[in-house]
Amino acid sequence: MGKFKTVNELVNSLKPDYPVYCIRLNEIKKSVKFFRENFPGKILYAVKTNPNEKIIKQIINNGINEFDVASLNEIKLIKKIKSDSKLHFMHTIKSKESISSAYFDYGVKSFSLDSKDELRKILDATNRAKDLELFVRIAISNEHAEIDLSRKFGALPSEALGLVRLCKDHSRKIGISFHVGSQCMHKISYSKGIREIGNIIKKTKIVPDTINVGGGFPSVYPDLNPEPLINYMDEIKKELKNLKLNKLPEIICEPGRSLVAESGSTIIKVILRKKNNLYINDGTYGSLFDAGAPNFVLPSKMITSGRAHSKKLTAFSFFGPTCDGLDYMKGPFLLPNNIKEGDYIELGQLGAYSLTFRTNFNGFYSNEIHELSDKPIISMYDNTNDKVGSLVA
Repeated sequence: MGKFKTVNELVNSLKPDYPVYCIRLNEIKKSVKFFRENFPGKILYAVKTNPNEKIIKQIINNGINEFDVASLNEIKLIKKIKSDSKLHFMHTIKSKESISSAYFDYGVKSFSLDSKDELRKILDATNRAKDLELFVRIAISNEHAEIDLSRKFGALPSEALGLVRLCKDHSRKIGISFHVGSQCMHKISYSKGIREIGNIIKKTKIVPDTINVGGGFPSVYPDLNPEPLINYMDEIKKELKNLKLNKLPEIICEPGRSLVAESGSTIIKVILRKKNNLYINDGTYGSLFDAGAPNFVLPSKMITSGRAHSKKLTAFSFFGPTCDGLDYMKGPFLLPNNIKEGDYIELGQLGAYSLTFRTNFNGFYSNEIHELSDKPIISMYDNTNDKVGSLVA
C-alpha cells in the first residue's frame, strides 16, 4: 500500500489502467470521535461494512474495541487483529457449527436471535451455557431507509414477548435490539424502535440489561443529504429518557456506513464514451455495487490531467467493464462535458461495502489499495470542530 498526499499525485504517479481504491484514515478518526463523544453508550463497529485490516486497526486505535460480526470468518479476522476484542454475533440466523465454534474456540458469548428455533440452536450449540448474552431482535418499520432489512430479520412484537421471557430464563444477560435499515434518512425511526422496546418492557415486566439501537446511521450522498447526525443522537437520548426507567440499561449501537463511508473512494478510468454513457474499468461487480443495485448516486470529480476541463457539467451514466448488462450505474454522475476516453474520475463515499462486494466476474478484479491524506469529495463531518454540520465540499 502506497501513500500519496492527493488523488492527483496518485494518478499522475501511477497512471493506472486498473481501478484503484483509496483510503483516508483521518476520516475514520473524525467519525469515531463524533460517535464516542455523542452516542450515549458503547459503539460496536459493523465489520461487514469494511473489513480491511487498515480500517479495522484505525477504528481500534481510536477507541472502539467491540464489534458486530456476522460470520465465523469475521470473528477470525478481528481476533487475529486484536485478540481481546469483544465480539457480538449479531446475525440472527447462524449455523449450529458457527455458533459452537464462536463460543468454544473464540470466546463469543453475545448472540442475536429472532425466533424460537434460533434460540434452541444457540442453546444446543453452546451446551446450554450459563454465561450467554442473548439479544432478541424485533422487527420495526424500515420506511425511511434506502435499504430495507425488515422483511428478512426481526421478530414481530407479538412473537418478541415470548422470546424475551424465554431468553430471560436461559441467559446471564438479555438484550433487545432493532435495526432501522441501511442509510436511514429520518431520526424518528430510532424513536419508534425505542418506543417498541418500551412496550415490550411494559408487557413482560422485564427490563433488559442492554438496549441495542442497531445501525442505519446515514452518510451523505449528492442526492441523499440527511440532517446532521447530532440530531439523531439527540432523538435517541430523548426517547431513552421517555422510557422512564429507574435505571437505564446499557445502550449500544452498531454503526457501519456512517463510520467509514467517507474514508474510501475509487479511481476509475474512462474506456469509451458513447454520448452520455461512460464505459469505465470498474462497475457493479467491482467496487461500485452501491451505484448499481440500490442506485446510490456517488459524488464524482474528474481528476486534473493537464488539459482544461469544461466548466459545463453534464449528467452521465456508467457501464462497467464486464459483458453483463446489469453492470450499469444510472447516476446521474455530474462531470465536465468534455470528458473523454483516457480520463480519470474519482468516485467518493465508497468506504462502506465497496471492498466487500467485489468479485472476479469476467476476470475484472483489482486489489490495488493506497492511502491518501487529502479531503474526501464531500463530508458531513465539519473539518474544523469534528461536529456534524452542512455538506463540506
